[in-house]
Amino acid sequence: MTFSSSRARWLALIVLCLGDLMIVLDGTIVNVALPTIRDDLGFSQESLAWVVNAYLLTFGGFLLLGGRLGDLFGHRRLFLLGITLFTLASLACGISNSQDTLVAARAVQGIGGAIVSAVAFSLIITLFTEPAERAKAMGVFGFVLSGGGVAGVLLGGILTDVLSWHWIFLVNIPVGIGVFALTLALLPAAPGHATGRVDFAGAVTVTASLMLAVYAIVKGNEAGWTSAQTLGLLGAAAALMAVFLVIEARVSAPLMPLRIFRNRNVSTANVIAVLMAAGMFGYFFLSTLYLQRVLGYTPMEVGLAYLPSTVLWGASSLLLSDRLVMRFGINKPLVAGLALMTLGLVLFARTPVDGNFLIDVLPGTIAVGLGAGIGFNPILLAAMSGVEQSEAGLASGVVNTAFMMGGALGLAILASLAASRADSLEASGEGAVAAINSGYHAAFVVGAFFVVASAVVVATLLRASAGAPEHGHEEAAGAPVAAEA
Repeated sequence: MTFSSSRARWLALIVLCLGDLMIVLDGTIVNVALPTIRDDLGFSQESLAWVVNAYLLTFGGFLLLGGRLGDLFGHRRLFLLGITLFTLASLACGISNSQDTLVAARAVQGIGGAIVSAVAFSLIITLFTEPAERAKAMGVFGFVLSGGGVAGVLLGGILTDVLSWHWIFLVNIPVGIGVFALTLALLPAAPGHATGRVDFAGAVTVTASLMLAVYAIVKGNEAGWTSAQTLGLLGAAAALMAVFLVIEARVSAPLMPLRIFRNRNVSTANVIAVLMAAGMFGYFFLSTLYLQRVLGYTPMEVGLAYLPSTVLWGASSLLLSDRLVMRFGINKPLVAGLALMTLGLVLFARTPVDGNFLIDVLPGTIAVGLGAGIGFNPILLAAMSGVEQSEAGLASGVVNTAFMMGGALGLAILASLAASRADSLEASGEGAVAAINSGYHAAFVVGAFFVVASAVVVATLLRASAGAPEHGHEEAAGAPVAAEA
Protein backbone atom coordinates (compact mmCIF):
# COMPACT_ATOMS: atom_id res chain seq x y z
CA MET A 1 0.00 0.00 0.00
CA THR A 2 1.51 3.35 -1.02
CA PHE A 3 0.79 6.68 0.53
CA SER A 4 -0.16 8.04 -2.84
CA SER A 5 -3.32 5.94 -2.68
CA SER A 6 -6.45 7.53 -1.27
CA ARG A 7 -7.17 4.54 1.00
CA ALA A 8 -3.74 4.75 2.63
CA ARG A 9 -4.12 8.47 3.35
CA TRP A 10 -7.52 8.04 4.99
CA LEU A 11 -6.27 5.13 7.11
CA ALA A 12 -3.37 7.33 8.20
CA LEU A 13 -5.87 10.07 9.13
CA ILE A 14 -7.68 7.60 11.39
CA VAL A 15 -4.40 6.96 13.21
CA LEU A 16 -3.79 10.69 13.65
CA CYS A 17 -7.34 11.13 14.95
CA LEU A 18 -6.90 8.32 17.48
CA GLY A 19 -3.68 9.87 18.72
CA ASP A 20 -5.17 13.32 19.12
CA LEU A 21 -8.37 11.88 20.61
CA MET A 22 -6.37 10.76 23.66
CA ILE A 23 -5.13 14.31 24.10
CA VAL A 24 -8.57 15.89 23.76
CA LEU A 25 -10.22 13.34 26.04
CA ASP A 26 -7.63 14.05 28.70
CA GLY A 27 -8.58 17.71 28.69
CA THR A 28 -12.09 17.04 30.06
CA ILE A 29 -12.00 13.53 31.53
CA VAL A 30 -9.83 14.72 34.42
CA ASN A 31 -12.18 17.54 35.44
CA VAL A 32 -14.98 15.13 36.31
CA ALA A 33 -12.71 13.08 38.58
CA LEU A 34 -11.09 15.99 40.45
CA PRO A 35 -13.29 15.76 43.57
CA THR A 36 -12.53 12.04 43.92
CA ILE A 37 -8.79 12.63 43.38
CA ARG A 38 -8.85 15.33 46.06
CA ASP A 39 -10.42 13.03 48.61
CA ASP A 40 -8.19 10.06 47.78
CA LEU A 41 -4.81 11.81 47.75
CA GLY A 42 -5.57 14.55 50.26
CA PHE A 43 -5.22 17.56 47.99
CA SER A 44 -6.27 20.97 49.27
CA GLN A 45 -8.53 23.03 47.01
CA GLU A 46 -5.56 25.18 45.94
CA SER A 47 -3.12 22.30 45.36
CA LEU A 48 -5.77 20.33 43.45
CA ALA A 49 -5.65 22.96 40.71
CA TRP A 50 -2.13 21.78 39.86
CA VAL A 51 -3.50 18.49 38.56
CA VAL A 52 -4.83 20.65 35.72
CA ASN A 53 -2.30 23.51 35.75
CA ALA A 54 0.78 21.26 35.47
CA TYR A 55 -0.63 19.89 32.24
CA LEU A 56 -1.58 23.33 30.89
CA LEU A 57 1.87 24.77 31.62
CA THR A 58 3.85 22.19 29.68
CA PHE A 59 1.23 21.78 26.95
CA GLY A 60 1.18 25.50 26.22
CA GLY A 61 4.93 25.88 26.59
CA PHE A 62 5.95 23.07 24.23
CA LEU A 63 3.43 23.44 21.38
CA LEU A 64 5.62 25.68 19.25
CA LEU A 65 8.81 23.74 19.96
CA GLY A 66 7.12 20.40 19.26
CA GLY A 67 5.84 21.55 15.87
CA ARG A 68 9.21 22.94 14.79
CA LEU A 69 11.12 19.84 15.92
CA GLY A 70 8.75 17.81 13.76
CA ASP A 71 9.77 19.91 10.76
CA LEU A 72 13.45 19.44 11.56
CA PHE A 73 13.61 15.76 12.44
CA GLY A 74 10.56 14.22 10.78
CA HIS A 75 6.88 14.42 11.68
CA ARG A 76 6.35 10.69 12.15
CA ARG A 77 9.37 10.43 14.45
CA LEU A 78 8.10 13.23 16.67
CA PHE A 79 4.54 11.88 16.60
CA LEU A 80 5.83 8.54 17.88
CA LEU A 81 7.86 10.33 20.56
CA GLY A 82 4.80 12.31 21.68
CA ILE A 83 2.57 9.22 21.81
CA THR A 84 5.24 7.37 23.82
CA LEU A 85 5.65 10.20 26.33
CA PHE A 86 1.90 10.63 26.73
CA THR A 87 1.27 6.89 27.17
CA LEU A 88 4.05 6.39 29.72
CA ALA A 89 2.96 9.49 31.62
CA SER A 90 -0.63 8.18 31.61
CA LEU A 91 0.63 4.96 33.20
CA ALA A 92 2.47 6.99 35.84
CA CYS A 93 -0.68 9.03 36.52
CA GLY A 94 -2.79 5.87 36.76
CA ILE A 95 -0.58 4.21 39.38
CA SER A 96 0.14 7.41 41.33
CA ASN A 97 -0.47 7.25 45.07
CA SER A 98 0.93 10.66 46.01
CA GLN A 99 0.27 14.26 45.06
CA ASP A 100 3.81 14.95 43.80
CA THR A 101 3.88 11.90 41.54
CA LEU A 102 0.55 12.71 39.96
CA VAL A 103 1.41 16.37 39.32
CA ALA A 104 4.83 15.49 37.86
CA ALA A 105 3.31 12.84 35.60
CA ARG A 106 0.68 15.33 34.42
CA ALA A 107 3.47 17.73 33.43
CA VAL A 108 5.08 15.02 31.27
CA GLN A 109 1.65 14.27 29.80
CA GLY A 110 1.47 17.91 28.73
CA ILE A 111 4.78 17.67 26.85
CA GLY A 112 3.65 14.54 25.01
CA GLY A 113 0.26 16.06 24.27
CA ALA A 114 1.83 19.24 22.85
CA ILE A 115 4.04 17.24 20.48
CA VAL A 116 1.17 15.05 19.27
CA SER A 117 -1.20 18.00 18.75
CA ALA A 118 1.30 20.14 16.86
CA VAL A 119 2.65 17.37 14.62
CA ALA A 120 -0.77 15.86 13.79
CA PHE A 121 -1.83 18.98 11.89
CA SER A 122 1.45 18.94 9.96
CA LEU A 123 0.96 15.33 8.92
CA ILE A 124 -2.55 16.08 7.65
CA ILE A 125 -1.22 18.96 5.54
CA THR A 126 1.52 16.66 4.19
CA LEU A 127 -0.81 13.74 3.42
CA PHE A 128 -3.68 15.72 1.91
CA THR A 129 -2.50 18.19 -0.73
CA GLU A 130 -5.70 18.58 -2.77
CA PRO A 131 -7.86 21.39 -1.29
CA ALA A 132 -11.09 19.36 -1.42
CA GLU A 133 -9.51 16.35 0.33
CA ARG A 134 -7.69 18.57 2.81
CA ALA A 135 -10.90 20.38 3.76
CA LYS A 136 -12.66 17.05 4.23
CA ALA A 137 -9.77 15.68 6.31
CA MET A 138 -9.87 18.79 8.48
CA GLY A 139 -13.59 18.20 8.90
CA VAL A 140 -12.96 14.69 10.21
CA PHE A 141 -10.21 15.97 12.50
CA GLY A 142 -12.43 18.81 13.75
CA PHE A 143 -15.15 16.30 14.59
CA VAL A 144 -12.70 14.29 16.69
CA LEU A 145 -11.57 17.41 18.53
CA SER A 146 -15.16 18.45 19.28
CA GLY A 147 -16.61 15.06 20.12
CA GLY A 148 -13.61 14.07 22.21
CA GLY A 149 -14.15 16.87 24.70
CA VAL A 150 -17.77 15.93 25.38
CA ALA A 151 -16.98 12.21 25.36
CA GLY A 152 -14.38 12.93 28.04
CA VAL A 153 -17.04 14.34 30.36
CA LEU A 154 -19.26 11.28 29.89
CA LEU A 155 -16.43 8.72 30.03
CA GLY A 156 -14.89 10.39 33.06
CA GLY A 157 -18.14 10.08 34.98
CA ILE A 158 -18.58 6.42 34.04
CA LEU A 159 -15.01 5.33 34.82
CA THR A 160 -14.86 7.25 38.09
CA ASP A 161 -18.25 5.95 39.29
CA VAL A 162 -17.89 2.34 38.14
CA LEU A 163 -14.14 1.73 38.65
CA SER A 164 -11.92 4.47 40.12
CA TRP A 165 -10.23 7.71 39.11
CA HIS A 166 -7.06 5.77 38.25
CA TRP A 167 -8.81 4.37 35.17
CA ILE A 168 -9.29 7.76 33.54
CA PHE A 169 -5.53 7.59 32.91
CA LEU A 170 -5.03 3.84 32.54
CA VAL A 171 -7.55 3.73 29.67
CA ASN A 172 -4.94 5.56 27.58
CA ILE A 173 -2.44 2.66 27.76
CA PRO A 174 -4.00 0.24 25.24
CA VAL A 175 -4.98 3.13 22.98
CA GLY A 176 -1.45 4.54 23.03
CA ILE A 177 0.10 1.14 22.23
CA GLY A 178 -2.34 0.65 19.36
CA VAL A 179 -1.67 4.13 17.93
CA PHE A 180 2.11 3.54 18.14
CA ALA A 181 1.83 0.26 16.20
CA LEU A 182 -0.53 1.70 13.59
CA THR A 183 1.70 4.75 13.14
CA LEU A 184 4.64 2.53 12.21
CA ALA A 185 2.46 0.68 9.70
CA LEU A 186 0.43 3.50 8.16
CA LEU A 187 2.23 6.83 8.40
CA PRO A 188 4.94 7.81 5.91
CA ALA A 189 8.47 7.96 7.33
CA ALA A 190 9.40 11.19 5.56
CA PRO A 191 12.73 12.69 6.60
CA GLY A 192 12.92 15.99 8.39
CA HIS A 193 14.73 19.08 7.21
CA ALA A 194 17.41 19.26 9.90
CA THR A 195 20.41 21.43 9.05
CA GLY A 196 22.63 20.02 11.77
CA ARG A 197 21.95 22.94 14.10
CA VAL A 198 19.03 23.58 16.42
CA ASP A 199 18.11 27.05 17.65
CA PHE A 200 18.44 26.20 21.34
CA ALA A 201 18.45 29.85 22.47
CA GLY A 202 15.16 30.44 20.67
CA ALA A 203 13.70 27.20 22.01
CA VAL A 204 14.55 28.07 25.62
CA THR A 205 13.29 31.65 25.48
CA VAL A 206 9.97 30.97 23.71
CA THR A 207 9.17 27.92 25.85
CA ALA A 208 9.98 29.83 29.05
CA SER A 209 7.91 32.80 27.84
CA LEU A 210 4.85 30.67 27.08
CA MET A 211 5.10 28.74 30.35
CA LEU A 212 5.35 31.96 32.38
CA ALA A 213 2.36 33.41 30.51
CA VAL A 214 0.24 30.29 31.11
CA TYR A 215 1.27 30.23 34.79
CA ALA A 216 0.29 33.87 35.20
CA ILE A 217 -3.07 33.24 33.55
CA VAL A 218 -4.01 30.11 35.50
CA LYS A 219 -3.02 31.81 38.79
CA GLY A 220 -4.58 35.15 37.88
CA ASN A 221 -7.89 34.61 39.64
CA GLU A 222 -6.19 33.51 42.84
CA ALA A 223 -3.40 36.09 42.98
CA GLY A 224 -5.41 38.96 41.47
CA TRP A 225 -5.07 40.34 37.96
CA THR A 226 -3.42 43.57 39.11
CA SER A 227 -1.19 41.94 41.72
CA ALA A 228 2.60 42.24 41.57
CA GLN A 229 2.86 38.49 40.95
CA THR A 230 0.56 38.46 37.93
CA LEU A 231 1.88 41.65 36.35
CA GLY A 232 5.47 40.65 37.05
CA LEU A 233 5.05 37.22 35.45
CA LEU A 234 3.29 38.66 32.40
CA GLY A 235 5.99 41.30 32.10
CA ALA A 236 8.71 38.64 32.28
CA ALA A 237 6.87 36.57 29.66
CA ALA A 238 6.65 39.59 27.35
CA ALA A 239 10.35 40.39 27.86
CA LEU A 240 11.36 36.82 27.02
CA MET A 241 9.14 36.88 23.94
CA ALA A 242 10.87 40.08 22.81
CA VAL A 243 14.27 38.40 23.31
CA PHE A 244 13.01 35.43 21.31
CA LEU A 245 11.95 37.64 18.40
CA VAL A 246 15.36 39.34 18.37
CA ILE A 247 17.07 35.94 18.32
CA GLU A 248 14.85 34.69 15.49
CA ALA A 249 15.61 37.77 13.40
CA ARG A 250 19.37 37.22 13.70
CA VAL A 251 20.17 33.49 13.75
CA SER A 252 20.83 31.61 10.51
CA ALA A 253 18.55 28.64 11.33
CA PRO A 254 15.73 30.09 13.48
CA LEU A 255 13.27 27.96 15.41
CA MET A 256 10.47 30.15 14.02
CA PRO A 257 11.33 31.96 10.78
CA LEU A 258 9.56 35.28 11.12
CA ARG A 259 8.79 35.33 7.40
CA ILE A 260 5.85 33.02 8.11
CA PHE A 261 3.96 36.03 9.48
CA ARG A 262 4.36 37.89 6.19
CA ASN A 263 1.51 35.68 5.02
CA ARG A 264 -1.45 37.88 5.89
CA ASN A 265 -3.91 35.01 6.22
CA VAL A 266 -1.62 33.10 8.58
CA SER A 267 -1.20 36.10 10.88
CA THR A 268 -4.89 37.02 10.75
CA ALA A 269 -6.03 33.43 11.35
CA ASN A 270 -4.02 33.31 14.56
CA VAL A 271 -5.67 36.51 15.83
CA ILE A 272 -9.06 34.99 14.99
CA ALA A 273 -8.09 31.79 16.83
CA VAL A 274 -7.17 33.73 19.98
CA LEU A 275 -10.46 35.66 20.07
CA MET A 276 -12.68 32.71 19.18
CA ALA A 277 -11.01 30.44 21.74
CA ALA A 278 -11.36 33.15 24.40
CA GLY A 279 -15.12 32.99 24.01
CA MET A 280 -15.57 29.29 23.36
CA PHE A 281 -13.37 27.88 26.16
CA GLY A 282 -15.43 29.98 28.56
CA TYR A 283 -18.66 28.67 27.01
CA PHE A 284 -17.78 25.01 27.59
CA PHE A 285 -16.58 25.65 31.15
CA LEU A 286 -19.44 27.92 32.23
CA SER A 287 -22.26 26.02 30.55
CA THR A 288 -21.08 22.85 32.29
CA LEU A 289 -21.12 24.67 35.63
CA TYR A 290 -24.60 26.02 34.90
CA LEU A 291 -25.89 22.50 34.28
CA GLN A 292 -24.24 21.14 37.42
CA ARG A 293 -24.47 23.97 39.96
CA VAL A 294 -27.74 25.61 38.90
CA LEU A 295 -29.79 22.80 37.34
CA GLY A 296 -28.25 20.02 39.46
CA TYR A 297 -27.12 17.71 36.63
CA THR A 298 -24.76 14.82 37.37
CA PRO A 299 -21.50 14.54 35.32
CA MET A 300 -23.06 11.80 33.19
CA GLU A 301 -26.18 13.90 32.58
CA VAL A 302 -23.96 16.82 31.50
CA GLY A 303 -22.31 14.61 28.90
CA LEU A 304 -25.70 13.45 27.62
CA ALA A 305 -26.94 17.05 27.49
CA TYR A 306 -24.15 17.90 25.05
CA LEU A 307 -24.72 14.81 22.93
CA PRO A 308 -27.15 16.40 20.38
CA SER A 309 -24.83 19.34 19.74
CA THR A 310 -21.83 17.02 19.46
CA VAL A 311 -23.61 14.93 16.83
CA LEU A 312 -24.57 18.10 14.94
CA TRP A 313 -21.02 19.46 15.30
CA GLY A 314 -19.62 16.24 13.86
CA ALA A 315 -22.17 16.02 11.04
CA SER A 316 -21.65 19.63 9.93
CA SER A 317 -17.87 19.28 10.21
CA LEU A 318 -17.82 16.04 8.22
CA LEU A 319 -20.55 16.71 5.65
CA LEU A 320 -21.03 20.47 5.36
CA SER A 321 -17.93 22.49 6.26
CA ASP A 322 -15.66 21.28 3.44
CA ARG A 323 -18.41 21.78 0.84
CA LEU A 324 -19.06 25.32 2.03
CA VAL A 325 -15.34 26.12 1.86
CA MET A 326 -15.05 24.75 -1.68
CA ARG A 327 -18.19 26.62 -2.75
CA PHE A 328 -17.74 29.98 -0.99
CA GLY A 329 -14.10 30.09 0.13
CA ILE A 330 -12.97 30.55 3.73
CA ASN A 331 -14.51 33.87 4.77
CA LYS A 332 -18.26 33.36 4.39
CA PRO A 333 -18.47 29.96 6.15
CA LEU A 334 -16.22 31.28 8.91
CA VAL A 335 -18.38 34.36 9.52
CA ALA A 336 -21.52 32.20 9.49
CA GLY A 337 -20.00 29.78 11.99
CA LEU A 338 -18.90 32.60 14.31
CA ALA A 339 -22.37 34.16 14.10
CA LEU A 340 -23.97 30.89 15.22
CA MET A 341 -21.47 30.55 18.07
CA THR A 342 -22.34 34.07 19.18
CA LEU A 343 -26.04 33.20 19.10
CA GLY A 344 -25.38 30.18 21.33
CA LEU A 345 -23.56 32.32 23.90
CA VAL A 346 -26.35 34.93 23.86
CA LEU A 347 -28.96 32.22 24.42
CA PHE A 348 -27.03 30.97 27.46
CA ALA A 349 -26.87 34.54 28.77
CA ARG A 350 -30.63 34.36 29.43
CA THR A 351 -30.95 30.91 31.05
CA PRO A 352 -33.16 30.94 34.19
CA VAL A 353 -32.46 29.28 37.52
CA ASP A 354 -35.22 26.74 36.87
CA GLY A 355 -34.22 26.22 33.25
CA ASN A 356 -35.78 23.56 31.06
CA PHE A 357 -33.46 21.45 28.88
CA LEU A 358 -35.51 21.63 25.68
CA ILE A 359 -36.26 25.35 25.95
CA ASP A 360 -33.22 26.85 27.69
CA VAL A 361 -30.27 24.50 27.10
CA LEU A 362 -30.71 22.63 23.82
CA PRO A 363 -31.10 25.67 21.49
CA GLY A 364 -27.84 27.24 22.70
CA THR A 365 -25.84 24.03 22.45
CA ILE A 366 -27.27 23.37 18.97
CA ALA A 367 -26.24 26.86 17.76
CA VAL A 368 -22.72 26.42 19.12
CA GLY A 369 -22.40 22.90 17.72
CA LEU A 370 -23.50 23.91 14.23
CA GLY A 371 -21.39 27.07 14.27
CA ALA A 372 -18.25 25.32 15.46
CA GLY A 373 -18.73 22.50 12.96
CA ILE A 374 -18.88 25.01 10.11
CA GLY A 375 -16.33 27.53 11.35
CA PHE A 376 -13.53 25.56 13.02
CA ASN A 377 -12.05 24.06 9.85
CA PRO A 378 -11.79 27.32 7.85
CA ILE A 379 -9.66 28.82 10.64
CA LEU A 380 -7.24 25.90 10.45
CA LEU A 381 -7.14 26.06 6.66
CA ALA A 382 -6.42 29.79 6.74
CA ALA A 383 -3.70 29.32 9.37
CA MET A 384 -1.94 26.74 7.18
CA SER A 385 -2.50 28.44 3.83
CA GLY A 386 0.52 29.33 1.74
CA VAL A 387 2.95 27.68 4.18
CA GLU A 388 5.82 25.65 2.78
CA GLN A 389 5.61 21.93 3.58
CA SER A 390 8.92 22.18 5.44
CA GLU A 391 7.30 24.68 7.84
CA ALA A 392 3.92 22.98 8.27
CA GLY A 393 4.81 21.92 11.80
CA LEU A 394 5.74 25.48 12.71
CA ALA A 395 2.44 26.87 11.39
CA SER A 396 0.59 24.10 13.21
CA GLY A 397 2.39 24.85 16.47
CA VAL A 398 1.64 28.55 16.13
CA VAL A 399 -2.12 28.13 15.58
CA ASN A 400 -2.33 25.52 18.36
CA THR A 401 -0.55 27.95 20.67
CA ALA A 402 -2.94 30.72 19.62
CA PHE A 403 -5.96 28.55 20.45
CA MET A 404 -4.47 27.45 23.76
CA MET A 405 -3.31 30.89 24.93
CA GLY A 406 -6.54 32.58 23.83
CA GLY A 407 -8.60 29.90 25.52
CA ALA A 408 -6.63 30.03 28.76
CA LEU A 409 -6.78 33.81 28.94
CA GLY A 410 -10.46 33.96 27.98
CA LEU A 411 -11.41 31.26 30.47
CA ALA A 412 -9.53 33.01 33.26
CA ILE A 413 -11.18 36.36 32.46
CA LEU A 414 -14.70 34.93 32.16
CA ALA A 415 -14.39 32.73 35.25
CA SER A 416 -13.10 35.70 37.25
CA LEU A 417 -15.92 37.91 35.97
CA ALA A 418 -18.56 35.30 36.81
CA ALA A 419 -17.19 34.83 40.33
CA SER A 420 -16.90 38.57 40.96
CA ARG A 421 -20.44 39.25 39.76
CA ALA A 422 -21.85 36.37 41.82
CA ASP A 423 -20.04 37.50 44.99
CA SER A 424 -21.26 41.07 44.55
CA LEU A 425 -24.89 40.03 44.09
CA GLU A 426 -24.81 37.57 46.98
CA ALA A 427 -23.33 40.24 49.25
CA SER A 428 -26.22 42.52 48.32
CA GLY A 429 -28.73 39.91 49.49
CA GLU A 430 -29.53 37.87 46.39
CA GLY A 431 -29.85 34.09 46.76
CA ALA A 432 -26.73 32.00 46.19
CA VAL A 433 -27.98 30.09 43.16
CA ALA A 434 -29.49 33.18 41.52
CA ALA A 435 -26.26 35.10 42.13
CA ILE A 436 -24.16 32.33 40.57
CA ASN A 437 -26.46 32.20 37.55
CA SER A 438 -26.27 35.98 37.07
CA GLY A 439 -22.48 35.72 37.20
CA TYR A 440 -22.60 33.16 34.40
CA HIS A 441 -24.87 35.48 32.39
CA ALA A 442 -22.32 38.32 32.58
CA ALA A 443 -19.53 35.99 31.48
CA PHE A 444 -21.55 34.63 28.55
CA VAL A 445 -22.18 38.18 27.31
CA VAL A 446 -18.46 39.04 27.40
CA GLY A 447 -17.66 35.72 25.73
CA ALA A 448 -20.07 36.62 22.94
CA PHE A 449 -18.20 39.92 22.46
CA PHE A 450 -14.93 37.97 22.02
CA VAL A 451 -16.49 35.87 19.27
CA VAL A 452 -18.04 38.94 17.60
CA ALA A 453 -14.59 40.56 17.62
CA SER A 454 -13.17 37.51 15.83
CA ALA A 455 -15.89 37.84 13.16
CA VAL A 456 -14.98 41.51 12.67
CA VAL A 457 -11.35 40.50 12.13
CA VAL A 458 -12.46 37.95 9.52
CA ALA A 459 -14.54 40.53 7.67
CA THR A 460 -11.90 43.26 7.69
CA LEU A 461 -8.52 41.52 7.54
CA LEU A 462 -8.79 37.95 6.24
CA ARG A 463 -8.32 37.89 2.49
CA ALA A 464 -11.00 36.14 0.47
CA SER A 465 -10.14 32.66 -0.70
CA ALA A 466 -8.60 32.75 -4.13
CA GLY A 467 -9.38 29.16 -4.90
CA ALA A 468 -13.06 28.85 -4.12
CA PRO A 469 -14.80 27.33 -7.12
CA GLU A 470 -17.40 29.57 -8.66
CA HIS A 471 -20.07 26.88 -8.87
CA GLY A 472 -19.02 24.59 -6.03
CA HIS A 473 -17.92 21.74 -8.32
CA GLU A 474 -15.13 19.48 -7.18
CA GLU A 475 -13.38 19.71 -10.53
CA ALA A 476 -12.06 23.06 -9.32
CA ALA A 477 -10.59 21.47 -6.23
CA GLY A 478 -7.05 21.79 -7.51
CA ALA A 479 -7.09 25.51 -6.88
CA PRO A 480 -5.45 26.80 -3.70
CA VAL A 481 -7.71 27.00 -0.69
CA ALA A 482 -6.62 30.41 0.42
CA ALA A 483 -4.69 33.24 -1.07
CA GLU A 484 -1.21 34.01 0.08
CA ALA A 485 -0.35 37.42 1.38
